Amino acid sequence: MSETTRGVGVGTRGAGARPATYAAGAACVVGATVLTVGGVATQAVAAGTSVPPQVWHHPWASGTFILVTVVFAVAQGLLVVGVMGLRSSGAAGTGRTAAAGLALAVAGTAAIVVGHLASIPVRDQTVDDAGAVAAGLVFFLGTVLSALGFLLTGSAVLRTTVWGDARRFIPLAIGTWAVALLGLQFTPFLPTAAALFAALFVALGVALMRPSTSVVAR
Repeated sequence: MSETTRGVGVGTRGAGARPATYAAGAACVVGATVLTVGGVATQAVAAGTSVPPQVWHHPWASGTFILVTVVFAVAQGLLVVGVMGLRSSGAAGTGRTAAAGLALAVAGTAAIVVGHLASIPVRDQTVDDAGAVAAGLVFFLGTVLSALGFLLTGSAVLRTTVWGDARRFIPLAIGTWAVALLGLQFTPFLPTAAALFAALFVALGVALMRPSTSVVAR
């Protein structure tokens, strides 16, 4: 008997079949791509906007902000689908650390959707007004939960053999960058930082679209 490393995805019959998490991964890639492009576009608009940074809808015009925010909210929802796909993939195992981490990651990613939607009715407020502060706190909470969740999930993924290749580092990278976002959100470079954060979810989505690399005896 020898051992050969081959791709065996959850819910598949062999290396050539799509894993059960393929659709969730594809959704994650689409959403993350939109958010990556959106972050870059927001940074570019911020460089030449006449909208004061104290206004919540900065750097976009108020009407444009509504459209952009709805698109971001939908895209962020696709990231939630991706995180749920990560949970169902089994890549993090079944231990308490994995369960807690994935629950926090889902909650944090979903909280960002709420933050986007909550921003629409307060878009014309200044950043010091109560409504804008509340929306900002939702984003902050979502980032904190995401950071904790992906750090725990990432450590759990590293202890399993479901993802035996370089993609096992992706959840931990997401958690690490989420920690960085907690500080970068108070800087003019937040849109770029958010774009890089979203790009990591592109990688997560691609990972979910591929079969696992467990070692199977035969």
